[in-house]
Amino acid sequence: MYRFLLTPRWLGYLALTLVAAALMVFLGNWQLDRYRGRTAVNERIDAGATMAPVPLREALPAPTGGPGSTGPAPAERVTWSKATATGRYDTANIVLVRGRTVDREVGYEVLTPLVLADGTAVLVDRGWVPPVPGGGATAQPPVPAAPAGDVTVTGRVVPSESGGGTVDRRNGKLETRRISIARIASQLPYPVAGGYLLLDQQTPAADPAFQAVPIGHANNWQNFGYVVQWWLFAGMSLVGYGWVARREARRLAGLDKPRKPVDQAAETASA
Repeated sequence: MYRFLLTPRWLGYLALTLVAAALMVFLGNWQLDRYRGRTAVNERIDAGATMAPVPLREALPAPTGGPGSTGPAPAERVTWSKATATGRYDTANIVLVRGRTVDREVGYEVLTPLVLADGTAVLVDRGWVPPVPGGGATAQPPVPAAPAGDVTVTGRVVPSESGGGTVDRRNGKLETRRISIARIASQLPYPVAGGYLLLDQQTPAADPAFQAVPIGHANNWQNFGYVVQWWLFAGMSLVGYGWVARREARRLAGLDKPRKPVDQAAETASA
């Protein structure tokens, strides 16, 4: 009954179905990898909220290059963990990161290099400040002063952001759109760690004008939904092929004969 499946046409249908199903399974597996990766990030974020901070060098290796260079990126296992460091803020090289949203308002994050005793530095995201009222998107906001002297900071270890764009100096401050450590470091007179610290605590205390930058969890369940979707599509394509093949087999065997047309006029007359 099913010998027609060996004809070139039906073999072609089978090949297309198998290729489509394999592609859908591949896409489902890719989304599964993304789900696992984002789940791991969320777990590190949650664990970092309660963990004890470690010394900076346990999380971020010291840069070994010259001025303007960067150290190794933080290992994946230490991202979003807490680290602590002591140094002096370099207020001559404050970095304003524009276009950052907190509570649906677009403002600036303020990064300040913390210069350590060994002459290297780590960027510290001290927090978010609102834009100048009525000043437009390009108006630089007032930045609260950084403490003088030695400062001890504790913050989350965050890797450099992808992309970057330009880093410009305006009114004595560096400005950028993305926290690309390599691009920022190229404007600084010392080597810089390959990750930055998102400030959690500071001694002396941070200025209350700063608003803490919220740490958002990755939407991993969206990826899981895509996994289910692609795998269902793969299964449906195989089931669909089988259903069409069965209908063709029944047609060739004469099992699905067309029904005789109903004479509506005769039925009406007999009624």
